[in-house]
Amino acid sequence: MTDFDKQSYWHERFASERSFEWLIPSSTFMGVLAPYLQGLAGSTRILHLGSGTSDLHNHIREHGFPDVTNVDYEPLALDRGRELENARFGDVQTKYVVADATRLDMGDTKYQVVVDKSTADAIACGEDGAVLSMARGVRRCLDEDGFWISLSFSPTRYEHVRPLFNVELIGKIPTPKHKPTDPNIFYYCYLLRPRREQL
Repeated sequence: MTDFDKQSYWHERFASERSFEWLIPSSTFMGVLAPYLQGLAGSTRILHLGSGTSDLHNHIREHGFPDVTNVDYEPLALDRGRELENARFGDVQTKYVVADATRLDMGDTKYQVVVDKSTADAIACGEDGAVLSMARGVRRCLDEDGFWISLSFSPTRYEHVRPLFNVELIGKIPTPKHKPTDPNIFYYCYLLRPRREQL
Protein backbone atom coordinates (compact mmCIF):
# COMPACT_ATOMS: atom_id res chain seq x y z
CA MET A 1 0.00 0.00 0.00
CA THR A 2 1.31 3.44 -0.92
CA ASP A 3 2.16 5.65 2.07
CA PHE A 4 0.14 8.67 0.94
CA ASP A 5 0.00 9.88 4.54
CA LYS A 6 3.80 9.91 4.97
CA GLN A 7 5.85 13.03 4.29
CA SER A 8 8.77 10.85 3.19
CA TYR A 9 6.69 9.49 0.31
CA TRP A 10 5.91 12.99 -0.96
CA HIS A 11 9.48 14.21 -0.53
CA GLU A 12 10.78 11.38 -2.67
CA ARG A 13 8.03 11.82 -5.24
CA PHE A 14 8.34 15.61 -5.57
CA ALA A 15 12.12 15.36 -5.95
CA SER A 16 11.47 14.43 -9.58
CA GLU A 17 7.79 15.19 -10.21
CA ARG A 18 7.16 18.61 -11.73
CA SER A 19 3.42 18.52 -12.36
CA PHE A 20 0.61 16.07 -11.63
CA GLU A 21 -3.18 16.30 -11.34
CA TRP A 22 -5.07 14.07 -8.96
CA LEU A 23 -8.32 12.51 -10.22
CA ILE A 24 -9.17 15.17 -12.83
CA PRO A 25 -7.47 18.13 -14.55
CA SER A 26 -7.70 21.42 -12.69
CA SER A 27 -9.58 22.89 -15.66
CA THR A 28 -12.33 20.31 -15.09
CA PHE A 29 -12.42 21.01 -11.37
CA MET A 30 -12.74 24.73 -12.13
CA GLY A 31 -15.95 23.92 -13.99
CA VAL A 32 -17.39 22.95 -10.60
CA LEU A 33 -15.63 25.62 -8.56
CA ALA A 34 -16.13 28.68 -10.80
CA PRO A 35 -19.89 29.13 -10.23
CA TYR A 36 -19.23 29.38 -6.47
CA LEU A 37 -16.56 32.02 -7.04
CA GLN A 38 -18.84 34.22 -9.15
CA GLY A 39 -19.80 37.37 -7.31
CA LEU A 40 -16.93 37.15 -4.85
CA ALA A 41 -14.51 40.06 -4.65
CA GLY A 42 -11.13 39.70 -6.32
CA SER A 43 -9.58 40.20 -2.87
CA THR A 44 -11.24 37.04 -1.55
CA ARG A 45 -8.83 34.88 0.43
CA ILE A 46 -8.65 31.30 -0.86
CA LEU A 47 -6.86 28.46 0.91
CA HIS A 48 -5.63 25.61 -1.32
CA LEU A 49 -4.91 22.58 0.87
CA GLY A 50 -2.47 19.91 -0.27
CA SER A 51 -1.42 21.89 -3.31
CA GLY A 52 1.21 19.35 -4.35
CA THR A 53 2.29 19.73 -7.98
CA SER A 54 -1.17 20.70 -9.20
CA ASP A 55 -1.72 23.86 -11.26
CA LEU A 56 -5.06 24.57 -9.59
CA HIS A 57 -3.70 27.80 -8.08
CA ASN A 58 -2.94 29.06 -11.59
CA HIS A 59 -6.50 28.45 -12.71
CA ILE A 60 -7.88 30.24 -9.65
CA ARG A 61 -5.55 33.19 -10.27
CA GLU A 62 -6.63 33.30 -13.92
CA HIS A 63 -10.22 33.62 -12.70
CA GLY A 64 -9.26 36.86 -10.96
CA PHE A 65 -8.35 35.63 -7.47
CA PRO A 66 -4.63 36.19 -6.77
CA ASP A 67 -4.95 35.91 -2.96
CA VAL A 68 -4.44 32.15 -2.87
CA THR A 69 -2.50 30.48 -0.08
CA ASN A 70 -1.11 27.12 -1.18
CA VAL A 71 -0.46 24.74 1.71
CA ASP A 72 1.52 21.52 1.64
CA TYR A 73 3.62 19.83 4.28
CA GLU A 74 6.37 18.97 1.80
CA PRO A 75 8.45 22.06 0.92
CA LEU A 76 9.39 20.61 -2.48
CA ALA A 77 5.71 20.74 -3.47
CA LEU A 78 5.67 24.46 -2.82
CA ASP A 79 8.81 24.89 -4.91
CA ARG A 80 7.04 23.13 -7.76
CA GLY A 81 3.99 25.35 -7.29
CA ARG A 82 6.10 28.49 -7.58
CA GLU A 83 7.73 27.10 -10.71
CA LEU A 84 4.34 26.38 -12.29
CA GLU A 85 3.03 29.83 -11.42
CA ASN A 86 6.12 31.62 -12.72
CA ALA A 87 6.03 29.59 -15.93
CA ARG A 88 2.38 30.57 -16.49
CA PHE A 89 2.46 34.24 -15.48
CA GLY A 90 6.10 35.31 -15.39
CA ASP A 91 5.83 36.13 -11.69
CA VAL A 92 4.63 34.69 -8.38
CA GLN A 93 1.71 36.34 -6.59
CA THR A 94 0.06 33.52 -4.68
CA LYS A 95 1.39 32.49 -1.26
CA TYR A 96 3.09 29.26 -0.24
CA VAL A 97 3.01 27.90 3.31
CA VAL A 98 4.46 24.70 4.76
CA ALA A 99 1.81 23.19 7.04
CA ASP A 100 0.20 19.87 7.93
CA ALA A 101 -3.47 19.87 6.92
CA THR A 102 -4.31 17.60 9.85
CA ARG A 103 -2.88 20.18 12.27
CA LEU A 104 -3.91 23.29 10.44
CA ASP A 105 -3.15 26.59 12.16
CA MET A 106 -3.35 29.70 9.99
CA GLY A 107 -3.23 32.08 12.95
CA ASP A 108 -5.81 34.86 12.84
CA THR A 109 -6.19 34.72 9.06
CA LYS A 110 -9.65 33.76 7.88
CA TYR A 111 -10.53 32.46 4.43
CA GLN A 112 -13.73 32.77 2.45
CA VAL A 113 -12.98 29.69 0.37
CA VAL A 114 -11.04 26.48 1.03
CA VAL A 115 -10.38 24.03 -1.80
CA ASP A 116 -8.73 20.64 -1.98
CA LYS A 117 -8.35 18.17 -4.77
CA SER A 118 -8.19 14.68 -3.23
CA THR A 119 -6.09 15.88 -0.28
CA ALA A 120 -8.58 14.40 2.17
CA ASP A 121 -8.26 11.07 0.34
CA ALA A 122 -4.50 10.99 0.96
CA ILE A 123 -5.01 12.03 4.58
CA ALA A 124 -7.59 9.27 5.04
CA CYS A 125 -4.79 6.74 4.43
CA GLY A 126 -3.32 7.72 7.79
CA GLU A 127 -4.53 7.30 11.32
CA ASP A 128 -8.20 7.10 12.24
CA GLY A 129 -9.67 10.54 12.69
CA ALA A 130 -7.20 12.28 10.37
CA VAL A 131 -9.93 13.62 8.07
CA LEU A 132 -11.88 14.87 11.07
CA SER A 133 -8.71 16.64 12.30
CA MET A 134 -8.41 18.25 8.88
CA ALA A 135 -12.06 19.32 9.01
CA ARG A 136 -11.60 20.89 12.45
CA GLY A 137 -8.69 22.93 11.14
CA VAL A 138 -10.64 24.05 8.08
CA ARG A 139 -13.56 25.12 10.25
CA ARG A 140 -11.29 27.21 12.45
CA CYS A 141 -9.86 29.18 9.53
CA LEU A 142 -13.08 29.66 7.55
CA ASP A 143 -15.00 32.93 7.58
CA GLU A 144 -18.44 32.73 9.12
CA ASP A 145 -20.00 32.62 5.64
CA GLY A 146 -17.14 30.73 4.01
CA PHE A 147 -17.23 27.37 2.29
CA TRP A 148 -15.01 24.42 1.49
CA ILE A 149 -15.12 22.63 -1.88
CA SER A 150 -13.46 19.23 -2.01
CA LEU A 151 -12.95 16.60 -4.70
CA SER A 152 -12.77 12.97 -3.60
CA PHE A 153 -12.97 9.47 -4.99
CA SER A 154 -15.11 8.45 -2.00
CA PRO A 155 -18.92 8.71 -1.87
CA THR A 156 -18.75 8.72 1.94
CA ARG A 157 -15.63 10.82 2.57
CA TYR A 158 -17.28 13.42 4.81
CA GLU A 159 -19.86 11.40 6.71
CA HIS A 160 -17.92 11.87 9.95
CA VAL A 161 -17.62 15.66 9.71
CA ARG A 162 -21.36 16.38 9.70
CA PRO A 163 -21.32 17.67 13.30
CA LEU A 164 -19.04 20.45 12.01
CA PHE A 165 -20.26 21.01 8.46
CA ASN A 166 -23.35 20.86 6.36
CA VAL A 167 -22.23 18.56 3.55
CA GLU A 168 -23.72 18.74 0.06
CA LEU A 169 -22.79 16.69 -2.98
CA ILE A 170 -22.54 19.21 -5.83
CA GLY A 171 -21.04 17.09 -8.57
CA LYS A 172 -20.41 13.54 -9.75
CA ILE A 173 -17.70 13.42 -12.39
CA PRO A 174 -17.55 10.18 -14.39
CA THR A 175 -14.18 8.51 -14.76
CA PRO A 176 -13.05 7.54 -18.25
CA LYS A 177 -14.15 4.13 -19.52
CA HIS A 178 -11.74 1.91 -21.41
CA LYS A 179 -14.56 -0.32 -22.67
CA PRO A 180 -18.30 0.37 -23.03
CA THR A 181 -18.96 -2.47 -20.60
CA ASP A 182 -16.86 -0.91 -17.84
CA PRO A 183 -18.89 0.03 -14.74
CA ASN A 184 -19.86 3.61 -14.05
CA ILE A 185 -17.35 5.05 -11.58
CA PHE A 186 -17.45 8.63 -10.35
CA TYR A 187 -15.42 11.20 -8.49
CA TYR A 188 -17.41 13.24 -6.00
CA CYS A 189 -17.34 16.98 -5.44
CA TYR A 190 -18.54 18.25 -2.06
CA LEU A 191 -19.59 21.63 -0.76
CA LEU A 192 -19.10 21.98 2.98
CA ARG A 193 -20.39 24.94 4.95
CA PRO A 194 -19.79 25.37 8.70
CA ARG A 195 -22.76 24.63 10.88
CA ARG A 196 -23.86 27.89 12.47
CA GLU A 197 -24.04 26.46 15.95
CA GLN A 198 -20.40 25.38 15.66
CA LEU A 199 -19.01 28.82 14.74
